Amino acid sequence: MFQKGLKDVVAVHTKIASVDGDIGELRYRGILVGELVATNTFEQLATLIWTGEREQAKDFGLNQYRELPAHIIEIINALPTEISLMDAMRTAISAYAHTAFKEKPIAEQAVLLTAALPVIVARHYRNQLGLPVVEANKDLSHTANYLWMLTGEIPSDVQVEALETYLKLTMEHGLNASTFAARVTISTESDLTAAITSALGTMKGPLHGGAPSGVISMLNEFKDPTQIRTIVKNKIENGEKIMGFGHRIYKTEDPRSIILREKCLELQGKDAWLDIATIAEKEIIELLAEFKPGRKLYTNVEYYAAAIMRSINMPPELFTPTFSIARMIGWTAHAIEQLENNTIFRPQSIYVGEMK
Repeated sequence: MFQKGLKDVVAVHTKIASVDGDIGELRYRGILVGELVATNTFEQLATLIWTGEREQAKDFGLNQYRELPAHIIEIINALPTEISLMDAMRTAISAYAHTAFKEKPIAEQAVLLTAALPVIVARHYRNQLGLPVVEANKDLSHTANYLWMLTGEIPSDVQVEALETYLKLTMEHGLNASTFAARVTISTESDLTAAITSALGTMKGPLHGGAPSGVISMLNEFKDPTQIRTIVKNKIENGEKIMGFGHRIYKTEDPRSIILREKCLELQGKDAWLDIATIAEKEIIELLAEFKPGRKLYTNVEYYAAAIMRSINMPPELFTPTFSIARMIGWTAHAIEQLENNTIFRPQSIYVGEMK
């Protein structure tokens, strides 16, 4: 049976995560993501997704693996600053595929690549800006260290809490395009660096990992709350798409957006951007229900992700790399799972050309 884009075709059995779009439910290793985000750090959730172990206190010590090999540093420094962050990430990760690295157990490789990716992003980003590199700080968490390396300033607790909530909610989401790319590559019995390089190349595409710049642009138009309703109403009447609402999988509210909204409400009064986003969402939902009845256009994760990224002064060019830093957990977990019971992916195609 032909399904364009393999839509709704079941290609794998997995124990890593489940996404139920009809009821708006996301689970990591069978546990509701809301429960996990509230009680675990990024490092602890990574351990759960990689191994299935639920011990909250355990993690793989990502802070001990942030030092890049000398040849990776040389490659990053040799890259023209015009090369995008996603391309720099892909190049640097592929360069890990030397013999000594391949000889390590794949679980250890996953930890090393996860620890390395924020360092790669921050180094190339500061090279692009002509700023000195900020070395990793082993005393900081995965999230806090990333912000430290980007800016050279110890981030506030509010900044770390907001960004870490986003990272924990986007580290895994089933068989999305980039995860599928990773599994296809590793199914050929290639190596983990090749699988992650494939995933990064897929994530780069605007239909998958594209930055939520449209949400930022819309929120930028709201100079104060009294303008929101008029601006959004004009957009709807002019046929413009309201960015940050609607999702291909979720037929109800995206559970990740619910959690991000709750986090924004917790931080209300501490950041003007988060305040305007929470007010605007309510107005937009009411207007969409009024002008597009029956469409079920609920808030998606992109909406509050954009608000959080903007609130911590993260420029748009860092959105997709930051998404990739989180999703590295899911990519590596799926690659490991694929090899545990591997069959190479080989779907069929139907020839529709002319017979001569």
